[in-house]
Amino acid sequence: MATEVKQHSVSPHNHHSELSFWRKYIFSTDHKVIGMQYLLTGLIMVFVGGFFAYVFRMQLAFPGQGIPLYGKLDANAYNMMITMHGTIMIFWVAMPLLVAAFGNLLIPTMIGADDMAFPTLNMISYWVFFISTVVLILSMVLPGPMAAGWTAYPPLSANGYPAQIDFWGSIGGSLWILAVALEFVAFLIGGINFLVTTFNMRAPGMKLMDMPITVWMMNIAVLVFMFSVGPLVAGAVMLLFDRSFGTGFYNPAVGGDPILFQHFFWFFGHPEVYVILLPGLGMVAEVIATMARKPLFGYKAIIYASIISGFLSFIVWAHHQFIAGIDPRMAVFFSFTTIMISVPFAVWMFAAIATLWKASITLNTPMLFALGFIGEFLLGGVTGIYLGASAFDIYAHDNYFVVAHFHYALIPDVFFGGLAAIYFWYPKFVGRMYNETLGKVHFWLTTLGFNMIFLPLFYNGLKGEHRRIFDYSAWPSLMSADMTQNRVIATVGMLILCAAQIPFVINMIHSARKGVKAERNPWKANSLEWVTASPPPHGNFETYPSVYRGPYEYSVPGREEDYWPQHLPQ
Repeated sequence: MATEVKQHSVSPHNHHSELSFWRKYIFSTDHKVIGMQYLLTGLIMVFVGGFFAYVFRMQLAFPGQGIPLYGKLDANAYNMMITMHGTIMIFWVAMPLLVAAFGNLLIPTMIGADDMAFPTLNMISYWVFFISTVVLILSMVLPGPMAAGWTAYPPLSANGYPAQIDFWGSIGGSLWILAVALEFVAFLIGGINFLVTTFNMRAPGMKLMDMPITVWMMNIAVLVFMFSVGPLVAGAVMLLFDRSFGTGFYNPAVGGDPILFQHFFWFFGHPEVYVILLPGLGMVAEVIATMARKPLFGYKAIIYASIISGFLSFIVWAHHQFIAGIDPRMAVFFSFTTIMISVPFAVWMFAAIATLWKASITLNTPMLFALGFIGEFLLGGVTGIYLGASAFDIYAHDNYFVVAHFHYALIPDVFFGGLAAIYFWYPKFVGRMYNETLGKVHFWLTTLGFNMIFLPLFYNGLKGEHRRIFDYSAWPSLMSADMTQNRVIATVGMLILCAAQIPFVINMIHSARKGVKAERNPWKANSLEWVTASPPPHGNFETYPSVYRGPYEYSVPGREEDYWPQHLPQ
């Protein structure tokens, strides 16, 4: 059996003066603490956004009735909650969890670095994000909260035209724009750190094609974000000027164009889907390879396909605008590119299935969530091909078929991919094992609740149920027995999905205090984060590791063990 090699140098961070509580846990420059700060903030915002979903789904199923824990909902509050639910789940849950939290936790430890390249800048990125969270919450309680939908299309988001400048009366909506801008600044700062760290601080011997797939996916996602966010920032500033100073960038009466904002938004908004998706794909691939005890099939093909998907993500945005008046010839072009972009993700899907083929699979909690990701995301991808065809999209646009589709495209990334990652790396970064029984209860209830919510909405959407309607009782054609029943089923599913998170919270808190202490490498995995202690010390490694091979050398013929860590010599 191979023995661990003596490494070449000692991490300087192992010798440091004791830090105060504030410097160690609050204003920390340690990437692991910052990752945990992002993770906890994102998880708290899950419950805020989830509560809004509970309120408006209860309203849709039982219109006009008092809602437990809230009371009676009016149309303005409904529009605000719809807006904030989408905003929070995309920008304050998906991005901080999948990109910022796990990017901070995993990139340095997976490439053998002691920290991020710019630790102080890393700390600043979190606190700018935290400030954006406070500003967002203030925007909900101050006068004039944003209630134009999470896409914030003018003229609804611009206080109507001609502009009636009422700074205090619309302060909530203006703060919403400021919060989104601050959040973007935080992720731009963090993204720079990810890229510089990855390309300059890899362990000796680690070539680019020796990096775990998660590191690749994080960096591709960061590049997509950095190249796509500029137009939306400019568009948001113009919207803020329209609201606050009476300009007319989006006012047709003075030469503006409200459709311009849609182009700004979706030029960023569709690449944003892949900013969220790619890290989830990477982390799920780690779980699948480790729990299947097989090399990740098509490692290089996945990387090349992901890079191609990043390029293609910039030329699909107008499929959101097939009924916004674009030239039909352009609709053909965007239909074609939308179908093309499904090919790279088909590569990932087939690679995952091939990795599972004839594998020795361990069906623990992270693996269940990883397999759940494959099944649920497949439905989101297939329905996306339908919506990419302009003829079908004209019929389905803005109905609940679209709502169901994008939840099947996004929730698998955030819930199934994110939870697979949380359970998989929990022993490493908390230092204790989670409770497997509670984890499996969490998985099955989450799967049941999620599908109960959104499968019926495909049916209602195809029958013509339009979204953004507060009370369907005013629409007799949408109050048939089957459609009404499906709204109730979806609401019951939402209650199950919310209840499913109770065993998760209990598991995480109780296991952190009472769980069995974790080994360094409980999953017998190959990548470098499993070399260090659980949880990793300040500076991560007692000695800097060297790398001798790729991260997916599982079940190598001739070896006694079915794994071959990257840091062990030949």
